[in-house]
Amino acid sequence: MNKEKSITPISGYLMLFVVFVLLTLGLFGLIAIKLPLFALVIVLAVLLMPGFFFVNPNGSRVLVLFGKYKGTVKTNGFYWVNPFYTKTSISLRARNFDSERVKVNDKVGNPIQIGVILVWRVDNTFKAAFEVDNYENFVRIQSDAAVRKLAGMYPYDNFEDTEAEITLRSGLKEVNHTLEEELRNRLEIAGIEVIEARIGYLAYASEIASAMLRRQQAAAIVSARQKIVEGAVGMVEMALEQLSEKQIITLDEERKATMVSNLMVVLCADKDVTPVVNTGTLYQ
Repeated sequence: MNKEKSITPISGYLMLFVVFVLLTLGLFGLIAIKLPLFALVIVLAVLLMPGFFFVNPNGSRVLVLFGKYKGTVKTNGFYWVNPFYTKTSISLRARNFDSERVKVNDKVGNPIQIGVILVWRVDNTFKAAFEVDNYENFVRIQSDAAVRKLAGMYPYDNFEDTEAEITLRSGLKEVNHTLEEELRNRLEIAGIEVIEARIGYLAYASEIASAMLRRQQAAAIVSARQKIVEGAVGMVEMALEQLSEKQIITLDEERKATMVSNLMVVLCADKDVTPVVNTGTLYQ
């Protein structure tokens, strides 16, 4: 049996009244009537007292009688049960778990540091209480294992694996979805519901962080240069076409080459260009 069974015990207020009546009757019999038999009534009232308990909102009590599961009380209130019941309290509130930053290797072997933020709550109190030894510790260990497995499924970036469409850095939506599914499968045995799971920290390990930063900067510079060159070529082409259409000046191939060279220098330079005025001809 691994199913949760919800029960509603006797009202604690009713049994509190019964215990009060028994105590009053027992004390009256001992004091007024002076009959020792009424001491048993007082003993009975005392034996009933450990059966009282209360359940807070979003809380629960798992009831066990001599090793046998009797049910779970989830409705908040004041109750009374058999005094011999073992009453284990399990919170049903949502909880945050911010894992430690673990050092692992990504898909291509780069050392990275990664951490996960998990929002979870107990859904099945029977599994949480009896299927695992300590469900809170189980959540921590399985979250760590899931993060390590996730890191090995994707590269941090697509430097080495240029065909990778999903990476840890750029594909957060897909990666977080994979992480949630992995954690749901792992924590289901403990009756844990995964509300949300996402990567909370992601970075290269310290020993390669500076090298990878320079590599990212170089890649960004190359990408920017490519865009600049593409734009410059288009502008030069447009300039030559408009000069030809409007017949402003007739240029031979050598003058066109010189004009293209000068325009490319001006448009592609990363610093201000100082113009040189030629007062002669191109061939002098």
